[in-house]
Amino acid sequence: METDETIALRMEQLIIGAERQYTPFQAARAAGVSMELAARFWRAMGFPDIGQAKALTEADVLALRRLAGLVEAGLLSEGMAVQVARSTGQTTARLADWQIDSFLEGLTEPPEPDMTRTEVAYPLVELLLPELEEFLVYVWRRQLAAAAGRVVQAQDDAEMVDRRLAVGFADLVGFTRLTRRLEEEELGELVEAFETTAADQVAAQGGRLIKTLGDEVLFAADDAGTAAEIGLRLVETLGDDPMMPELRVGIAFGTVTTRMGDVFGNTVNLASRLTSIAPKDMVLLDGAMREELTGGGLAPQSEKAADAKEGGRDGYRFALQPLYPRPVRGLGIVEPWLLTRRSVS
Repeated sequence: METDETIALRMEQLIIGAERQYTPFQAARAAGVSMELAARFWRAMGFPDIGQAKALTEADVLALRRLAGLVEAGLLSEGMAVQVARSTGQTTARLADWQIDSFLEGLTEPPEPDMTRTEVAYPLVELLLPELEEFLVYVWRRQLAAAAGRVVQAQDDAEMVDRRLAVGFADLVGFTRLTRRLEEEELGELVEAFETTAADQVAAQGGRLIKTLGDEVLFAADDAGTAAEIGLRLVETLGDDPMMPELRVGIAFGTVTTRMGDVFGNTVNLASRLTSIAPKDMVLLDGAMREELTGGGLAPQSEKAADAKEGGRDGYRFALQPLYPRPVRGLGIVEPWLLTRRSVS
């Protein structure tokens, strides 16, 4: 009977499509790259140093050759090629962990007492691998097309890196207390439900989910109206779930630096600070978001003037209420605005 280690090795060969036959030095030489560059690529992809163990395959050689070829052809600088390796490695590592933890684990309960989970997983992986691979390529191409479209629509080269976006954080209230009270399985289910609902709402409204942090999600949108709708939808949708804690949302608008799928800058920091001071199940905005909404005709400049105007309530989607200005660490005095839906009379 095969050991788990033997089956795991066969599964690796099945997934990668090649057998172990190279040490790192041999793989670098076969790919025609220096050992130093090969190590940089390898670490950037998220894999540990393995000394000179014979653990690499023809697929690893081909990957090194492709990256080095892009550099030699002048299509990528060496630094950019390392970034490509790092961004791809980080993204797919999380995807692979999720698929194993949440997907395969639930499908590989041994049907017989004398069977191991590994023995059950091998034929399952063999059946699913080509389908999941095709699906992954499809989704990647779709996402690449969407990202390329945003670049084409950018006004200039600087806007491709430093762009004006609406950035929002959504944060579960009292999550630390929940971690002490709930069982691990319950906590995992709650986090998964939160992340799934948030991802669905962000995507459905036309925003982009930047990242999830367990009890917090970071999203972005090209325009203030989309971001405002996302914030309210998150509060409304999660508020309908009696098992879900209250939510706080903070959204800011301004220049954002985008890099490797993430966003950085004062606008992001401000959105985070607004979230920390937002009332439960409420959405707070900064002044720039307010200006974008009022300037675009999505919210009135003045609630009193809008009420006095005949039919005014039918012309706006959102209502804005100023709150007391307050100091925000590292960002000075901020005047937050409370966002709600405009009631229809």
